[in-house]
Amino acid sequence: MPKLQRWLMLTDKGYRDLRKAIFACTVTNLSLMLPFMVTIQIFAELLKPLMGETLILNSLWFLLACGVIAAALVFLASKNDYKKTYVTSYLEAEHSRVSVAEQIRRLPMSFFNAKDLSELTANIMADCSTTEHVLSHIIPQLFANGLSITLVCLLMAAFDWRMALAVFVSVPLSLGVILLSKKIQNRLSEKHVNAKLKASDQVQEYLEGIKVIKACGLDGSKFAALDNALHAMMKMAVRMEFGTGVFVTGAQMLLQAGVGLTVFVGAQLLTGGQIALIPLLMFLVIVVRIYGPVVVEFTLLPELFHHRVATRRLRTLMETPIMEGDADRKLTHWDVAFDHVSFRYNNHADDEDMVIHDLTMTIPENAITALVGPSGCGKSTISRLIARFWDVNQGIVRVGGVDVRTMDPENLMKNMAFVFQDVVLFNDTVYNNIRIGNLNATEAQVMEAARAAQCEEFVSKMPDGYQSMLGENGYTLSGGERQRLSIARALLKDAPIVLLDEATASLDPENEALIQQAITKLIHRKTVIVIAHRLRTVAGADKIIVLDQGKLVEEGTHADLMGREGLYHRLYQIQQESLGWSVAAAEEA
Repeated sequence: MPKLQRWLMLTDKGYRDLRKAIFACTVTNLSLMLPFMVTIQIFAELLKPLMGETLILNSLWFLLACGVIAAALVFLASKNDYKKTYVTSYLEAEHSRVSVAEQIRRLPMSFFNAKDLSELTANIMADCSTTEHVLSHIIPQLFANGLSITLVCLLMAAFDWRMALAVFVSVPLSLGVILLSKKIQNRLSEKHVNAKLKASDQVQEYLEGIKVIKACGLDGSKFAALDNALHAMMKMAVRMEFGTGVFVTGAQMLLQAGVGLTVFVGAQLLTGGQIALIPLLMFLVIVVRIYGPVVVEFTLLPELFHHRVATRRLRTLMETPIMEGDADRKLTHWDVAFDHVSFRYNNHADDEDMVIHDLTMTIPENAITALVGPSGCGKSTISRLIARFWDVNQGIVRVGGVDVRTMDPENLMKNMAFVFQDVVLFNDTVYNNIRIGNLNATEAQVMEAARAAQCEEFVSKMPDGYQSMLGENGYTLSGGERQRLSIARALLKDAPIVLLDEATASLDPENEALIQQAITKLIHRKTVIVIAHRLRTVAGADKIIVLDQGKLVEEGTHADLMGREGLYHRLYQIQQESLGWSVAAAEEA
């Protein structure tokens, strides 16, 4: 792979399009020289009477026609330039965003423990936008200007090497100023990017916690973190712009000194009779034309340096190993087994930070198995390991006798349906939010799943029924309604393994009864794993596994566990006693 392609992280097509864009920009630059050449010839004709020669009108008409043709060629070249440069760069940026989103989707959940949402958002939006800008406004023009300047320099040297040297000697000198400041500008760019990320983190935290902020009155000086982060970002932006501006302005001043040098050398040669007036005019016109694009590129070069910071972060993301496995492996059984499994969320932590400790257990197929225990005992972690959101540190998790680490995560996920306590809904219609469970489902199947999940009652009251927009994360719905939509998704997916993670933990009695009816339909003839704190809701499970501090301490039916009078019995008794608790008025002092 060519170095430029690796550096810009381009696809093969994107790299081919970039080369075409460079060629198109070079043609445009050279075509822009045609009007200047015609203009110089017109001046030469008009000056003939002053030199004692006869003015030929036909020659002027011919040159005018050449000027029209030159203008047409410039237009066609510019049109092709736009198509090859801007359109293709936007398409490549679109591909980059999709590739980044696809990479994020396939990464293990452990990756997200070490990354902030704001940084990943910056990868998809800001970093890809920087790449888009570099591909459309900097790289093609930079290469094209270098090529066209070199060609023009060689052509001008054929007329007079001294004038050509006067025109172009300031270009490498001024470019050297920019390149020598590269390290300084890179450091400023990195600091600016870090300041922006910290500000984004604070903005995200502020928006997510707005209810707490309003309830606790954390305004003004009481919530200074956001203000400090924004102020630091502003200071770094000013420092970066100032540092960049000093070097860019210095380079531009040095470049523009070439105009004065060209005039000085030209005047010396003209007075010495070593150059004619017309060639001198040609050099003076071309020096103005050449320096214009170079000045623009000098202002854009710092963005190229800044782009290296963006591509470095993007490359780190894109080179992060994804979770892989056999995409063709099929499951025929739906039992789950943990074989001496140990797991911790932080791979760099000590063994003392293990969430699951040497766990061995079995979850039978076509039965309801409940995972219970005190908070933090590892119940939700077990469900995530079954779904391969994370890979275990030690031991093996098997589904249907197959090690889940040998299966492609997406293939494994096809066999599982989830109903979580915290439901995620998209800013889309009710219909599309249900259909996420199975994008190939027919309208009749979607409606059937919605009715089975008891959604008909509240959807019928919405303005547009199933075509009603839910808003961001379904803010227009109650908790029970959101939960029923989640169950409708799971029903539509019709997976052989169902994981219910606190699906009814925070619902009122009416919604809980409706959701329990929906869950009854969902779990029929399935391998069901239920995570619950309210033990009375799992008393009828075929098997109850009791966990404590990541270890299996008891297992059996409700009757078996109550007879042993162990941890399950104690937790059940505590919950039964709490049913009689009520809020009492405080006694007067």
